[in-house]
Amino acid sequence: MTRDSPIPITIITGFLGSGKTTLILNLLPQLRAANPTYRLALLKNEFGDLAVDSQLASSSAIAGVSELLNGCICCNLVGQLSVALSELQSTVKPDRIVIETSGSAFPATLALEVNRLARETGGQYVLDGVVSVIDVENWKGYEDTSYTAKIQARYTDLIVFNKWEEAGERRFDECLDRLGDLEGVDTAWVKSDKGWVGMDVVFGIDGGLARGLTKTDVDHVHDDKCGHDGDKHKHDHQTEVEVLSIELKSSAEKKEGPTTVNAEKLLAFLRNTSKEEVYRIKAVLTVSAKAAREVLKNSDEDMKVSAPATLGGEGPDTRYILNWAFGRWTFTLVGNAVKEHESSNEAILRMTMILARYESTKWKKRLEAGGLLELEGTDGKGELSVTKVN
Repeated sequence: MTRDSPIPITIITGFLGSGKTTLILNLLPQLRAANPTYRLALLKNEFGDLAVDSQLASSSAIAGVSELLNGCICCNLVGQLSVALSELQSTVKPDRIVIETSGSAFPATLALEVNRLARETGGQYVLDGVVSVIDVENWKGYEDTSYTAKIQARYTDLIVFNKWEEAGERRFDECLDRLGDLEGVDTAWVKSDKGWVGMDVVFGIDGGLARGLTKTDVDHVHDDKCGHDGDKHKHDHQTEVEVLSIELKSSAEKKEGPTTVNAEKLLAFLRNTSKEEVYRIKAVLTVSAKAAREVLKNSDEDMKVSAPATLGGEGPDTRYILNWAFGRWTFTLVGNAVKEHESSNEAILRMTMILARYESTKWKKRLEAGGLLELEGTDGKGELSVTKVN
């Protein structure tokens, strides 16, 4: 690529927990193997006010990460897209930018905006294509209730079927049949290998659909969702989920009290949370070194949780990123080289819960009642704040 070449932009979308971030992180080593100096930048949009995936990406040698929080990149944050892309372009000088949407975004709207920016900047960017990731194991559960999940599968250049291994071929065939029932869907597709897809399949695709979208196409999608109240700016896809922002900290009067999360209670909370009511849980948290070695477990217990090596004694408290999706979860150790995002920095526990519609009030009361998320120690309940942000 010459200095004057446009920066290709790939949009990766998909419903909550489909495996978008995993797909992206599996592309990076392939790019680096082909070109050790390749610079991939990530622009991430997420529900709530907690940056989690960008910290995971930062620890994976992605050249630059920017995260847009508290809104949808295809609606109320679309005006920030130009600034975010410009900052990545000037600070990172990337060979490619990947835009990872939130689980509720309309890819058609975002593709249209990237096309507009490409024209207005004199060709500094080019839309390479839109990739939609589908969670085969859970799609049957949410495609009936989520119009957005269907739209993400319809307005795309490539569909990646993820998590099909555990679901089996029969579930995959059912998923493929349901996609075939969607009006106008005749899209190229590929099955991932536990989240891995070849970079030549994802990048350089024929993005004719994405580049050929018009405002009429996007307005048609929005009109279907806006209801009959005449408000053409009412994007109901943002109300398909509800979001809780949670923080756990030491009691103000006990400044010398516990500063780590009770790992046993946290695991019980993760195991007993209904995947029909809660779609995603993301958190950054601190546990004791002992709990990191002896208590923390991933849902797949064959996949060990990384714990820091210590030279005798208890060792330092340990920082982890938690990712929970549809009843499965992983803890990822935050390395010393990762600069923590200000949204979670120094918090004992900062968590975002993304729930099905009408579930947030019930879960807010459950959490505030106590006993689910607490600090270590005999009197370690701490101060828990729960706020509904969407």
